[in-house]
Amino acid sequence: MRSHRVFLSRPVSGAQTITTDQATAHYLSRVLRLRPGAALTVFDGTGGEYAATLTSSTRDKAELDIGEHRDRERESPLELTLAQGIARGERMDLVLQKATELGVSCIVPLLTDHTVVRLDRDRAEKRHTHWQKIAISACEQCGRNRLPQVCRPCGIDDWLESLPDSGMRLVLQPDAAIPLSELATDPACDPGSQGITVLIGPEGGLSQREHEIAMARDFRPVALGPRILRTETAALAALAIVQSRWGDAG
Repeated sequence: MRSHRVFLSRPVSGAQTITTDQATAHYLSRVLRLRPGAALTVFDGTGGEYAATLTSSTRDKAELDIGEHRDRERESPLELTLAQGIARGERMDLVLQKATELGVSCIVPLLTDHTVVRLDRDRAEKRHTHWQKIAISACEQCGRNRLPQVCRPCGIDDWLESLPDSGMRLVLQPDAAIPLSELATDPACDPGSQGITVLIGPEGGLSQREHEIAMARDFRPVALGPRILRTETAALAALAIVQSRWGDAG
C-alpha cells in the first residue's frame, strides 16, 4: 500500500503528536481523501523523515501520531544552482517543479532584459510563495527530505554583482562553440565542492549585454545542441546533463 509523503511546516523532532494547519488538513482529507488510521511519511525539511499515522481529521485541522525517524537522504552531492530568467505562467512552474526533482539546491528567479513578466512588490511576493509551494509538492513526490532554496525574484545585474568568486559557472547560449555534453566529458572540468551555477534566459533568451556581463563574471557559454530549445526545455536538459556528469543522476 502506498504511503503518502507530506511536508510539515513545523519541527517534527521530539514530537509524539502533531496538529496540522488548515491547509495541510485540507490536503489530507479533501485531496488525498485519507481516513483515520492511514499511514503517512512526513518530513519538515531538516533532514530525514518520520513514519506517521493520521488519527483524526476535520476541515480545519488534522491530528498525527509521529513514529520512528528514518535517517534517509536523497540530496545530490553536487551543490547546483539554477538561475532562471522568469518565464510566463506554467512554464516557470514547470521549471521549479522539475528542477526540484532533479536535485537542484537553489533556484534563483531572475528579471532580465527580455523578461515578459512584470512583477511589482506584491506580485513578486505572491509568486515567491507560489513557487515555494511547487517546490514543496515536488519534494513530497520525488522523495527529497530537504527543500531547495527558492530565492525571491531579483534583477540579473544585482544577482551577477553579488555572486561570490567560486564555483563553476555556465550560461546557456545557442551559438556557443562548446556543447555542454562535450564540457561534461572533459576530465579537467571538475567543480569539486564549489558547485555549479547554471544561468538560463527567459523566452527570447538573455540579451547580448547580459551575456557580456555574465562572461565578465566568469560564466562559460555552452550550447545544448543544434536545435533551439524553449527556456523550460533548456533548463531541464541542462540540469539533467550536469547531474549525470557531476551529480547523482544516471
